[in-house]
Amino acid sequence: MVKTIPAREIKRRGIGALDAELREGPIHVIKNDKPCYVIMTEEHYEELVEDQREAEIARIKASMADVKAGRVRRVTAQQLIDEYGLED
Repeated sequence: MVKTIPAREIKRRGIGALDAELREGPIHVIKNDKPCYVIMTEEHYEELVEDQREAEIARIKASMADVKAGRVRRVTAQQLIDEYGLED
C-alpha cells in the first residue's frame, strides 16, 4: 500500500507530520492531486543507492563476461540502422 500525504498537510503541520509514517516506509507527497515527491528516511535512501551501485557493478561484470566469451560484435550506427531497417 502506497502511503500518501497532501503537500498542504506538510505545510500546515511541518515535516514532523511525517515522522511516525516514515517508520513504515516512503511517503508520496500529493500536490495538485498528483504524486509529486517521495520522502524517505536516510537509511532507506542509502539502501536504494547501494542497490543501484550493486546493479551497476553486476551489469559491468556481465558485459565484461560477454566480451570475454565473444558474445559481442563491433558495428557502426549506420550498420545497425541498415540491419534493422530504421531509415525510411
